[in-house]
Amino acid sequence: MKNNSQSKGLQRGLEERHITLMSLGAAIGVGLFLGSATAIKLAGPSILLGYAFSGLMMFFIMRALGEMAIHKPVAGSFSKYARDYLGPLAGYITGWNYWFLWVVTCMAEITAVGIYMEFWYPDTPRWIWALIALVAMAGINFLAVKAYGELEFWFALIKIVTIIAMIFVGIGMITFGIGNGGIATGIGNLWENGGFFPNGIKGLLLSLQMVMFAYLGIEMIGVTAGEVKNPEKTLARAIDSVFWRILIFYVGALFVIMSIYPWDEIGSKGSPFVLAFEQIGIPGAAGIINFVILTAALSSCNSGLFSTGRMLFNLAEHGQAPKNFGKLTKNGVPGTAVFATSVVLLVGVLLNYIVPAKVFTWVTSIATFGAIWTWGIILLSQIRFRKGLKPKEKEKLKYKVPLFPFTSYLALAFLAFVIIVMAYNPDTRIALVVGPLWLIFLTFYYYGKGYHKKTSKHTVN
Repeated sequence: MKNNSQSKGLQRGLEERHITLMSLGAAIGVGLFLGSATAIKLAGPSILLGYAFSGLMMFFIMRALGEMAIHKPVAGSFSKYARDYLGPLAGYITGWNYWFLWVVTCMAEITAVGIYMEFWYPDTPRWIWALIALVAMAGINFLAVKAYGELEFWFALIKIVTIIAMIFVGIGMITFGIGNGGIATGIGNLWENGGFFPNGIKGLLLSLQMVMFAYLGIEMIGVTAGEVKNPEKTLARAIDSVFWRILIFYVGALFVIMSIYPWDEIGSKGSPFVLAFEQIGIPGAAGIINFVILTAALSSCNSGLFSTGRMLFNLAEHGQAPKNFGKLTKNGVPGTAVFATSVVLLVGVLLNYIVPAKVFTWVTSIATFGAIWTWGIILLSQIRFRKGLKPKEKEKLKYKVPLFPFTSYLALAFLAFVIIVMAYNPDTRIALVVGPLWLIFLTFYYYGKGYHKKTSKHTVN
């Protein structure tokens, strides 16, 4: 039996606070600060139900991942689990698909950095800032994993403190009229401007793509499994706490924003986060929030480079990617894999020359398709994993999916429904062209390169 790769390579330098904040950091990016305005325009106040129900489905998906990750903590976890429980082709496609979705997401993030920097430097071309952001994030990813985790911890903390502050400021306005001349605003705006469902159920359903994009990144806890100290204790706590915290941040922040401002004005008068802080009388609110949003984009890109590097490393170990991607630096970082991803991301810098208005929607929908594939594979792997266990082994499981198998199948059905909604919406339909074409290309490449013949040689017990 071969030694587990982590024992001789990847370093277990991440602690519970690191991976909890890393997963929060990945999930609280442009999806909240930029994407939520798009979702609100589609659904109005009913978007709160969209985030809450989708969050519940994500909880079941994360519990499914946690059940397998605590039983067998490995780097690039869901690619490895897909390989073990669904077959080598599923593992191969899942690994490369996850790499692809984060490359697409990181392109959106570094493009956003260029947009945000225009606030202070309106005459500097966006592509310069996008390039600087890419080089800086790639540099951070070459540090030892503990140093990376520390930096990401502080990146994420900035965002989280800001959102919590905004929630408290908003509650002050709603209940005591702080910043509003002592006149409490109440929560009437949630139903006084066309009702709670101003665009009907259809508006809520059409917003689901952007809602699910917002949760992209929460599964990163699984990618870190191979570099976590005491996986059993750390992963269980992190998975449970991240779900509730993200739900509070998304639903809580948007509840406050839509209570203070009519939903149909959000996005037309600048960032709702800026409006909230300006209303309370904080000087330079726009600059402060812009800095926070900038760190949000950098943090998400940073996490994306981290996870893609580990996924390529895992694929290389199993003979499903070039061998060089399996090489580690002295710091125990898959340096070649991180560098290769960074080079591909230069395409995102080039896109800053030609980005039209709809590219953000296109890019996020393509990334959402990739995320739904990943989440679906996690659920299918967990169902197959559970079926393969003997009764005594099932009893010994230390971390289980609640109400299995009903919840696993319910989450799968929900993911399928989101895909159907994306097909209905002309703006997100492109994802159902690009996504499947990418999966078909991967399948042909897999058999064309003869990876299916090599699989048995790279099996790790």
